[in-house]
Amino acid sequence: MTIAKPAHKRILLKLSGEALMGDDQFGINRATIVRMVEEIAEVTRLGVQVAVVIGGGNIFRGVAGGAVGMDRATADYMGMLATVMNSLALADSMDKAGLTARVMSAIAIEQVVEPYVRPKALQYLEEGKVVIFAAGTGNPFFTTDTAAALRGAEIGAELVLKATKVDGVYSADPKKDPNATRYSKISFDQAISENLGIMDATAFALCRDQKLPVKVFSIFKHGAFKRVVMGEDEGTLVYV
Repeated sequence: MTIAKPAHKRILLKLSGEALMGDDQFGINRATIVRMVEEIAEVTRLGVQVAVVIGGGNIFRGVAGGAVGMDRATADYMGMLATVMNSLALADSMDKAGLTARVMSAIAIEQVVEPYVRPKALQYLEEGKVVIFAAGTGNPFFTTDTAAALRGAEIGAELVLKATKVDGVYSADPKKDPNATRYSKISFDQAISENLGIMDATAFALCRDQKLPVKVFSIFKHGAFKRVVMGEDEGTLVYV
């Protein structure tokens, strides 16, 4: 019997901070993060090298009322610190699940996590460790979507996986339009012309320029992550 092999050897998973909230208003829902880690562990057992970029919306938006009127750069640095907190929580859950995780931060806080160094990140991936990239790009005015595109290109990922609440990109809002259909594939140019808002413009342009495909899928759909990695028709592939 021939055992199916993964379609991708090295991938970058982009998780939103909100994905960690589960049904809570903000913060980290323990059951949700444990379930996500189980899905990641299943993929790593296939021999796939996994890197993760995570947002901070679950923490920072919980205090965002105090950020009204705040300097944009200051607010962005606060958001970066929130991503470090999420990365530590994710790494801790991974360690408890038997995975070896390494958190690498784009801003220097070496007593807490190690700094991002590209050759070291590549070494960790080759060793089968999960690398979690924290603090976005390390610069204000850039989103964690852009960090995912940047790190994905830097580590030579074959695919950026954008984990969302919906199971792909649709022709219209499926909650409002019963006739909305899911795209199995869509080109970057078509996604831009239809203004589908898959990622922010900077991240999207970087992926397109680097010919780095993006797969949009639901992180809340059980087994979807593995099906994407195996090359099955799950979610929506955005290609050059």
